[in-house]
Amino acid sequence: MTTMGSSDASNSSGGLTRVSYKIPTRGLLGLRNAMLTATKGTAVLNTIFKGYEPWSGEITTRDLGSLVAHETGAVTGYALESTQARGRMFVAPGDEVYNGQVVGIHQRAGDLTVNVCKRKAATNIRSSGADAKIPLTPPVEMGLDDALEYIEEDELVEVTPESVRIRKGPLLKKNARGPKI
Repeated sequence: MTTMGSSDASNSSGGLTRVSYKIPTRGLLGLRNAMLTATKGTAVLNTIFKGYEPWSGEITTRDLGSLVAHETGAVTGYALESTQARGRMFVAPGDEVYNGQVVGIHQRAGDLTVNVCKRKAATNIRSSGADAKIPLTPPVEMGLDDALEYIEEDELVEVTPESVRIRKGPLLKKNARGPKI
């Protein structure tokens, strides 16, 4: 990637630093969130189109894999309780998912197929209120920018009036997709 950088820091700027870089537009995906996180929300990011340039090389992407839904149905708190130990989730109990939908970020490299629709086995032994006490981490909210930043080559972003979802593509079923290499 071709970058030209400069830095302006003066005592009169009140401790602020101005940094100017020339980077490809595709390199801007995710930059805003990274800058806001690194500066605790104080960064200001402005972009100006400079012109067209030849291909400037690969841009590194995420190191972690995806958690992919195993079946179609409604997400249950019972299934999320064990699944959230595998990574950060994009879905909450009651959300509708389908086979091949990305439902979270795996904590390791490579994709993992998970069953977020699994129901608790029906037995005659019940503990009153036990299901209401399942400790769940709130899901990661994914907007369009976040989803575009997150996806890899084998993933697609679906945008509807109600939601932004990520799916494995172009084939949804795991045995049709084949292993990820």
